[in-house]
Amino acid sequence: MIRHIVMLSLRPAVQAPLEVVLGKLEELVNELEGCSNFVAGPNRDFENKSPDYPFGFMFDAEDTEALRAYAEHPQHIALGGRLVAMCDGGAAGIRVYDLEIAS
Repeated sequence: MIRHIVMLSLRPAVQAPLEVVLGKLEELVNELEGCSNFVAGPNRDFENKSPDYPFGFMFDAEDTEALRAYAEHPQHIALGGRLVAMCDGGAAGIRVYDLEIAS
């Protein structure tokens, strides 16, 4: 299983459009076979290691094919473009981690 983790360095005042984009990403994840467990929320950063990334989301993909289907899906590409526009520095304001985890 792969846990797809995305951290966002947001520009000010993007909360309302962010919620719309995240809702549509959650719908997409729920529709794709092999993808599940979408969660999103603020970064609490209790160790003060990532203050520049105040928000993020993640979901699980059962394998690389499921993650690839998500990455290549036209809806993901369009929503990703909207996220880029909301982030400080554009695409540089997004960090992605794909962690292989035991299922």
